[in-house]
Amino acid sequence: MTSFLRPLWTAPRAPGAPVRVWRDWVLVGLLAPTAVLEGILRPDVTWRPVALALALLVVGSLLWRRTHPLAVVAGVFGALTLVDVAALVTGAGEVALYTSACVLVLPYALCRWGSGREIVLGLPLVALSAALGVASTYTVVPDAIIEVLFVLSPAAIGAGVRARAGSRLRERDQVRVREREQLARELHDTVAHHVSAIAVRAQAGRVVAAVDPAAAVDALRVIESEASRALTEMRLMVGALRDDGAVELAPQRGVADIERLARAVSGPPRVEVELSGDLDDLRPAVGAALYRLAQESVTNAVRHARHASRVTVRVAADDDRVRLTVADDGELQGRGGTGYGIVGMTERVTLLGGTLDAGPGPERGWTVAAVLPRAGAAA
Repeated sequence: MTSFLRPLWTAPRAPGAPVRVWRDWVLVGLLAPTAVLEGILRPDVTWRPVALALALLVVGSLLWRRTHPLAVVAGVFGALTLVDVAALVTGAGEVALYTSACVLVLPYALCRWGSGREIVLGLPLVALSAALGVASTYTVVPDAIIEVLFVLSPAAIGAGVRARAGSRLRERDQVRVREREQLARELHDTVAHHVSAIAVRAQAGRVVAAVDPAAAVDALRVIESEASRALTEMRLMVGALRDDGAVELAPQRGVADIERLARAVSGPPRVEVELSGDLDDLRPAVGAALYRLAQESVTNAVRHARHASRVTVRVAADDDRVRLTVADDGELQGRGGTGYGIVGMTERVTLLGGTLDAGPGPERGWTVAAVLPRAGAAA
């Protein structure tokens, strides 16, 4: 039991909890007047002022259920417990308004957004309050058990939603890591090429230095150029992760390979490629990124674009940037999915200092547009 509770006790809060959204204000704005009207107009309310105060406490606490889940649960269910104990002692029966049923949102929020410590401390309060409330209302054991399970079921739903969201976040992180590893391999190959050229030129310069000083100076000039390019490429590796030391042996792809990629698609849809601008002196990392983005986008279009007849790939370069646009004319229906391909493409573009937009086209189909600096990420 200790080994089970320790990870739960030390679990942090779920990330990304919104403070308050417009739906919270609408919910409270509707429930608060409803509670007041019920407390005034409903004829069979026990301890009317107390029931109305409890209902307003529950409604108001909804605004802090994500940011302070344990404090809200402790305050609300603690108050409910005290009232239930007093009702049991005096035999007054159930003291609650129908509007107080929104209290079921609090166990959900506790297990969805709270830390492990908050969950461990808060759930017993929920269970105790549920048990006392049932004791003051139900006399048949099966009905009482069903009622307790009904009160605790939002907590189970919250835990399930939290587990699903955590699994999705982990998958997205794995996609980002894989994209960084691939980029690191490509950059490794590029830098290794420059370093090899430096080593060859240095050996040649040492051999001819005694008999032809001009050739040695030329070798030094080439070494300086290759070293500068290698340093530039290495700056792109900042932030890229790599778990193994394997070197990618396949030739590194570039912009010129996009046309071969299009010819490899046996259609439909038909893939058309348009290249414009100066694409000859792009950094290897930028050229490889453009190819990978085009490959991922074309693959997604071929697989998911329903009734598409054409996929257009445009690469346009100017003095500072290169823009890649991949658009299809298919239907948008069924173009959902997990979005992990977009996550990987965004990670690669961001590492190289660029931007990426993906979404429905102006008329139909899907469009992916990426803009990369010609020289890669800034130093």
